[in-house]
Amino acid sequence: MNIPADLKYTKDNEWIRVKGNEAYIGITDFAQSQLGDVVFVEIMQTGREIDQSDSFGTVESVKAVSEVFMPVTGTILEANVELENEPELLNTDPYGDGWIIKILLADPSSVNSLLSPKDYEELIKQE
Repeated sequence: MNIPADLKYTKDNEWIRVKGNEAYIGITDFAQSQLGDVVFVEIMQTGREIDQSDSFGTVESVKAVSEVFMPVTGTILEANVELENEPELLNTDPYGDGWIIKILLADPSSVNSLLSPKDYEELIKQE
């Protein structure tokens, strides 16, 4: 299972990559493996502020429909439009081209409360 060291994680299997006051968010390799083949992604509109732990969209796979949740509070700056035509990017490149949204962080320090790669690895070992 791929768990990049430069990211933070949630108990709901999302990852966040912070770059200054902005961040990219997606689902983890573990999450995509549990979902199976992703066939559709729906994302909330850009410009909306979403609170930590609130849903910002859904991921539909051959197995299930799952909500994706905000790791931290922020405003959606951009949605990955590539996912409209290639939702399978969540399966093939979850930490790269398969990112879901880019946000403006409401409070950059809030990322510090998320799981480290080591803590996330321990969490998924229990599942």
